[in-house]
Amino acid sequence: MWGGAQREPVETAPAPSLRDDEPLYDTRFRRLVPRGDWDALPEDVRRRFAKRLTGQAVATYGGEIVWTRLSRVGWLLAQLCRLIGAPLPLEASGPAPAAVAVSEERHSGGQYWTRLYGRRRGHPQAIHSAKSFAGPTGLEEHIGRGFGMALTVRAEADALIFTSDHYFWQAGRLRLRLPAWLTPGETVVTHQHLGHARFAFDLKVTHPRLGELVNQHGLFRDG
Repeated sequence: MWGGAQREPVETAPAPSLRDDEPLYDTRFRRLVPRGDWDALPEDVRRRFAKRLTGQAVATYGGEIVWTRLSRVGWLLAQLCRLIGAPLPLEASGPAPAAVAVSEERHSGGQYWTRLYGRRRGHPQAIHSAKSFAGPTGLEEHIGRGFGMALTVRAEADALIFTSDHYFWQAGRLRLRLPAWLTPGETVVTHQHLGHARFAFDLKVTHPRLGELVNQHGLFRDG
């Protein structure tokens, strides 16, 4: 996961009722927000984040990245992050095809997230991360080479919003919280309901002194 985009009108499509006592209901994301806020979310959003991915199951979402904007510092940051797995888009771009795949990470009980972004030249960029339901905030995103960020989650009207709380480096039982001056600033990811099994994905990274570094807006649909 790693919004600031324009809001689009929300269209609601009927869907089967969703109950948290169903055997394939995953409560891990629901436990991160107050129950009333979760219940107020559109059912499509709750269904995506409550899908139990057992065995070899993979959830897929196709769509496009409408835009990726990088400041000069943001572009430099993205290139430097190649050393830890290239978790940020490497170039500014206009519309480009994109796909997301989510599967269960059996060892830690988390999830693997793979994002595939088309590029103007060359092969698509693949971004890999692993989410674990652990740490002081209850949710962490592990990027690579031991680096990661702790995330807070809130539900707001038609969206789930994931915000970085702090960044860390971990090797086995050793865990170091990175000082603020060594981090890119605040990362915010927004998953916004658009209706009819569609949603918007927004990524924004903002440094307290250097301003906006990364701004990415994508549109996706259920696979």
